[in-house]
Amino acid sequence: MPQGRSDVSRPLSLLRSDPSTRSRVGMVELFFDLVFVFAITQLSHTLLSRLDGLSVMQVGLLMTAVWWLWIFTTWVTNWLDPERVAVRAALFALMLLGLLLSASIPLAFGARGLTFAGAYVAMQVGRTLFFLWAVRRESVEMRRNFQRIAVWLSVAGLFWLAGGFADPQRRLLWWAIALALELVSPAVYFWVPGLGRSRIADWNIDGGHMAERCALFVIIALGESLLVSGATFATTQWNAAVVLGFCCAFGSAVVMWWLYFDRGAVAGHHRIAHAADPGRTARVAYTYLHLPIVAGIILSAVADELVLAHPDHLEAAGLAVATGGPAVYLVGVAAFKSVSRARVLPPLSHLSGLVLLALVPPLALTLHLSAVAVSATILAILVVVAVWEHISLRRLPGHA
Repeated sequence: MPQGRSDVSRPLSLLRSDPSTRSRVGMVELFFDLVFVFAITQLSHTLLSRLDGLSVMQVGLLMTAVWWLWIFTTWVTNWLDPERVAVRAALFALMLLGLLLSASIPLAFGARGLTFAGAYVAMQVGRTLFFLWAVRRESVEMRRNFQRIAVWLSVAGLFWLAGGFADPQRRLLWWAIALALELVSPAVYFWVPGLGRSRIADWNIDGGHMAERCALFVIIALGESLLVSGATFATTQWNAAVVLGFCCAFGSAVVMWWLYFDRGAVAGHHRIAHAADPGRTARVAYTYLHLPIVAGIILSAVADELVLAHPDHLEAAGLAVATGGPAVYLVGVAAFKSVSRARVLPPLSHLSGLVLLALVPPLALTLHLSAVAVSATILAILVVVAVWEHISLRRLPGHA
């Protein structure tokens, strides 16, 4: 989402103006994130309730939409000052709509499709219109950029609403078109006939704020996975297999945290904070590449709950999720680290981990491994990846 900051100081401006506070994440932003804790929980439980190919596509679409709502709001709060009353009021309104949207997720492809679509469109278009009002006295370039964004989101909104009115069998197609329009819009710089397109030079953001906000969302997703594991463990009859499965779930969350925060988050923060064009880095590394990172965590949380509920056996769908979740996560983290470190190839440790994860399903089926054994094997692979990367980076100059 492109935008430049106005260099003209105005008393009524709602933009962040104090350089010492630009990178600081406001308390109201953290409060806003609580809605998305609920949304992630709803997504994982919805997928768990019906684990098949159609459900994976549906929940995948809903999860992408939830991420798109959050990341677009993060771009906006990168410019707007959350200490201003008007900005806080807008975030509170978005929170209310977000709660409505999250509550409708389990039946989004059923009776509450229009509720989900209506809340989504109201959040996307409403937030953009608010920003246009907030910057009405700022530079024409800034206003023009968000006029383009408003056009794209409004057109996509028509497809969202059409899907909400359509019967559930056709809803996936309508919403896939709507989401595709939104996903492609930053890649084409929000080009609109007559309004032109945004320039990469206008993507003047606070890189430190963007990096911290996305890191906090990763923490939210990991925290939700711990909550799911803890809640399931608390209501399950305890035995050796269940306790081991619980330890594996916790261990996997810890290693996922390590893989992202030990090196990746620091490198990403440094690169975007010192980039000549931070908007380009933010668009690729944070807007797009964090999507598979969050998706992998959610899938892993679903797999952990399956293992705790049925520690002796995993069905084919459960086995696919158990290996697919960490694989998607590794793909996202590897791509993010490649961009952050300006490398052509992803880390070899992560590529090797993906190869090992691909061997788990045939191994599990051949040896008739229990669900807990599969979980322990996956944890061991993640540990190998983390240790490999940590040791290899320590050998490089400038790394402690």
